Amino acid sequence: QVTLVESGGGVVQSGGSLRISCAASGRIFYRDALAWFRQAPGKEREFVAVISWSGGMRTYSDAVRGRFTISRDNAKNTGYLQMNNLKPEDTAVYYCASGDDYTRYGPYYPYWGQGTQVTVSS
Repeated sequence: QVTLVESGGGVVQSGGSLRISCAASGRIFYRDALAWFRQAPGKEREFVAVISWSGGMRTYSDAVRGRFTISRDNAKNTGYLQMNNLKPEDTAVYYCASGDDYTRYGPYYPYWGQGTQVTVSS
């Protein structure tokens, strides 16, 4: 019922910055937590960040805390992940997800985007 579409991925040099977006259809977006996950080739999907509907709560993985910032603009039905000081180990497909629960656990999210590739060169 809810469609999520990521955009903004690309190739960036180590130490650079990139902002990726998640456009959501439907007004359910206003009631949901919005999260970002990532998956590198041959590795398991891992949690990156999550933000509450109001934006009052934000949680980050240890790997990205201090470098990434999650935000959302409910008026535009869009979520964002600002990635600064990127490292080669950040290279992955980044997925946005939405659901009723504020959680780091991927299976709890019923709505997922198709992902956007972020590649960080050394």
